[in-house]
Amino acid sequence: MQSDNPTAAILLIGDEILSGRTRDLNAHHLAGILNGIGIDLREIRVVADDHQAIVAALRALDQALGGAWDMVFTSGGIGPTHDDITADAVADAYGTVLEINADARRMMEERWTKLGMEITEARLRMARIPVGATLIENAESAAPGFSIGGAHVMAGVPSVFRSMVEALVPRLNPGRPPVSETIRVDRPESDVADGLREVAGRFADLSLGSYPFRDEAGFGTNLVIRGLDRDRVAQAAAALRDRLAL
Repeated sequence: MQSDNPTAAILLIGDEILSGRTRDLNAHHLAGILNGIGIDLREIRVVADDHQAIVAALRALDQALGGAWDMVFTSGGIGPTHDDITADAVADAYGTVLEINADARRMMEERWTKLGMEITEARLRMARIPVGATLIENAESAAPGFSIGGAHVMAGVPSVFRSMVEALVPRLNPGRPPVSETIRVDRPESDVADGLREVAGRFADLSLGSYPFRDEAGFGTNLVIRGLDRDRVAQAAAALRDRLAL
């Protein structure tokens, strides 16, 4: 699909994802939001809790560091434990240092005081923010994420991640949300492949995909047409119906 929308990648950070211990929910959630506001998600990458791996991934993904995409959304590794090293790696990647951010500390201490929680060195780790970064508010647990360069650095806990995304989205520069049309065909995917290929060639500016399924009626295929121009999508759908005699 031809698009002039901003581009993005999601970087998932955590040994627990790579080991299969934790199933990621954050990329799926964010992908739907980005699609809805016209930011083209082009890549999802997973790396371990490894300093150099995180730095290398940011350099490969964030255009501000010479990488491929306009922005990067990270998930994981900004908690209070020893293996939460994302903030350190981000500071390294962007050539800055970490310090206790006064606003982050204030927000967290206000919440801890209300809950009767002790202020500890471990909890204060979550107030360490790269110098020059902008905070991403967190209504769920107060400890903020942050934005620097083209990166938006957020927590891995799904409820906290969603809270940060909600705060972040109004700050993003959206594009044109794509429109789509789905055509259900009660035939196997192999029966519609030639017709789909032919129509896709005529509408190279659009994205045409096939998604097979099986239900109580047998095999079928959902044909999905996506693009930024509603009329163009409608034209492709009409051509596809005509080609498949639907």
